[in-house]
This record gives sequence, C-alpha cells and structure tokens, in this order.
Amino acid sequence: MGLLDKHGAIERNASFLLVGSLLVVSIGGIVEIAPLFYLENTIEKVEGMRPYTPLELAGRDIYIREGCYLCHSQMIRPFRDEVERFGHYSLAAESMYDHPFQWGSKRTGPDLARVGDRYSNEWHVRHLTDPRSVVPESVMPTYAFMKNTPLETDLISSALKANAMVGVPYDESMIENALSDLHAQANPDLDSSGIEGRYINVRIEDYDGNPEMVSEMDAMIAYLQMLGTLVDFSTYEPEANYR
Repeated sequence: MGLLDKHGAIERNASFLLVGSLLVVSIGGIVEIAPLFYLENTIEKVEGMRPYTPLELAGRDIYIREGCYLCHSQMIRPFRDEVERFGHYSLAAESMYDHPFQWGSKRTGPDLARVGDRYSNEWHVRHLTDPRSVVPESVMPTYAFMKNTPLETDLISSALKANAMVGVPYDESMIENALSDLHAQANPDLDSSGIEGRYINVRIEDYDGNPEMVSEMDAMIAYLQMLGTLVDFSTYEPEANYR
C-alpha cells in the first residue's frame, strides 16, 4: 500500500482523522508555547526606547479616539519596497509600550512608523487643519478643531498609573510630575530640566504655534513627531541570540 493509500485510509476514518489532527495541533502548540516558559523576554532590547511622555501619551489617545489607525498603519514590513519607501523595518521593541499597539491592517494613507522629524510642526498644523492644502489627493478629513480645543489634562497622572499597571516603566516621579511635564514639553519658556531628566530624547516645542494654550493639536503633533525617532538605526545591530 502506497503512501497516498494510507493517507486515504485516514481520511475515510473519522476517528483516525480526529486523533491525527489533534496530535499534529498538539505538537505545533507545544513547539510554539514551550519556549515561553523559560524565555524571560521575547523582545530584543533596543537602546533609546522609552515610555511616552505625558503629552505624547495624550496625543496617542487622541490618535486612537479619532480612528487614525483605520487608515494609517505603524508597522513597516521587512520587504524592499516598504523599507525604501518608509524607512527601516519596524522592531518589536518599538511597540513594547503600546497598549494597544497601532500596527494596523490597512493603508488608505501612508505608514506613520517613521513620520517623526520628516515634516515641520507647521506642516503638521496645515495638514491636520486642511489636508488637501499640502497633499492635494488626500481623502483625510479635517481636524482643525484640535487647534482650538484645550487638552484635557485632569486624568493624565491616572493614565500613566494605568499604563504602569500593565508593565510600562513609569516610576513614581513620572506619575507625580505628569502634569508639569506635559506643560513643560509644550512650552519652551518653562523649566524643562525635570522632563529632560525623566525622558531621554524628548522634543520640547510649541507644536501648534499657540503658546497661550496646550491644545489637542499640540498633543497630536508631539506624538507624531516622536514616532520612529527613538532608535538610532545607523548604529543598530540585531543581537545574534535572544536572551
């Protein structure tokens, strides 16, 4: 009896097929799950990664609230066409503090994983206010209201505390100074020594051009301007072995 005949015998016997399927699935599951019991971390540590600042975290919440993830992904796949268009492929470590992650599954607009520092704050203000003024073919809706909407900051310390509960390394100092750090990042005239000591590579600017108020647009642009900027890929070398 040939191999195909044996395979046919199994397919015609429901009991054999069920047992065989369970055996194959069990072996596959064990191979995938067993290493997780002895690996301390499955994400390769990358120098430069840090938690979001309070202003960036508030901007990320607005990004999610407005459904930006429905049209923009934040994951560059390791394919030549993607890397040449968007930049270095995404690393797992870049999403390690995301709850939830913003990888996305659809691109009506471009991927935003490396959008930080690609455009000026003024460009982002114009783009959010009137997308077609800078990208004529854009189908993105306008978000002009953000510039005139004060950022809700009452729960910013609680937001950091909630993220800390799920593993984001916010310490007590970060949580206690969340509100002052938020204002310091959006106003270069304020003392920034505290936020610079708590967060590396933090960008301190008046993002929306209105120093009189911290707006939702300040938070959104602060978030966009840090995406993809924390890792120095000119010196990045993947580890040969994960520990």
